[in-house]
Amino acid sequence: MKVTGVFTKNQEAYKQGKRYIVNKGSTRSSKTYSILQLLYTIASSHTGNPLVVSIVSESMPHLKKGFIRDFMNIVKTKEEWSEKAWNATDKTYKTGNSLIEFFSADNAAKVHGPSRNILYVNECINLDYETYRQLAIRTTQTIFLDCNPNYDFWLDHKVLTRPEAQLIHSTYKDNNFLSRAQIQEIESNRNDESWWRVYGEGLTGIRQGAVIRNWDVVDRMPDTYKKRWIGIDFGFTNDPTAIVDMRLHEGELWIDELLFAKGYDNLMIADVLKTNNIPASTQVVADSAEPKSIKEIAARGWKVEGAQKGRDSIASGIAILNRYAKHVTRRSRNIIDEYHNYRWKTNDMGDATNTPIDRYNHSIDAQRYVCLNYLAERGGRLSYSVIEGKRTGQRTPHRN
Repeated sequence: MKVTGVFTKNQEAYKQGKRYIVNKGSTRSSKTYSILQLLYTIASSHTGNPLVVSIVSESMPHLKKGFIRDFMNIVKTKEEWSEKAWNATDKTYKTGNSLIEFFSADNAAKVHGPSRNILYVNECINLDYETYRQLAIRTTQTIFLDCNPNYDFWLDHKVLTRPEAQLIHSTYKDNNFLSRAQIQEIESNRNDESWWRVYGEGLTGIRQGAVIRNWDVVDRMPDTYKKRWIGIDFGFTNDPTAIVDMRLHEGELWIDELLFAKGYDNLMIADVLKTNNIPASTQVVADSAEPKSIKEIAARGWKVEGAQKGRDSIASGIAILNRYAKHVTRRSRNIIDEYHNYRWKTNDMGDATNTPIDRYNHSIDAQRYVCLNYLAERGGRLSYSVIEGKRTGQRTPHRN
């Protein structure tokens, strides 16, 4: 079997017992083909207890056009293909006491189904983190992932940061089986800087149309600050509750994630504030669409008010947030993930609109509520008194 150096690197990482083997690379670097070669080699030579290998892609059409065709070619090249071993309906192949299965990430029954020993997710950049997590927790041994790194996403922050992860970078130059015509075609795109960075050099690109601008990552929040607020976006079953700590220091915003999780009721939210030693005098701004939740949290001793929503409040809140330089703590993984992925919708021509997508916005909504109430030049706000534990109905002047 003819292999490239990418195959050898993946094989070595597998032998070292790495839990996560991540392949980032340019187009035609052989990363996908090499991983398929390695997985078939592992499965066909395995002895002992049955081995299950799951190969996953974003959709079944993508699997049929790429993965399955390449897999068949690999096995046929070794003259080991057996029609009896291939189940065209279930998309499975048996070799020895191993089973190799192909399924798409949009198949909920498969994603949340039985476990496997080895998982391979192709172009994992096209999967959301929760789908990947459901697959990962059902994988007992090794997880292979690959992608063209179009932009920074959950792979960089939730997988590659782990000590048991191995990154393998490759470019088309690592594939010594490319024709001269293919190489010339790839290199003809050198003048397209964004394309070349990702598909030529295999380096992480910059997501186009990002909503949140002007931010970086810091190790900790400032000890001194001019103002401090807590923002809350309520969730429960389908969406997470997001709680953020925001501080204004030297004219810039410093932001820390206190909670990003599903299943939190109002009493539990109040306990999060208490556990994080948030002073009762700190102003809390929450989603005004849930006045009952606001009242229940306020009754536990917190100074809570509803966000001043209105016409175009989403765009207004985003505009206010983007006026400030923002420093997000390194531990705030979900805020960072949302900052990377929250982007403007596009029209039929692919141009960005003035409307953001309705995803990756839970912690951002919590920040936006604070911006609407305290960082905009506008009227008063309707609050709940921490002392009386009831709606005051009193409008107070807005303060920066």
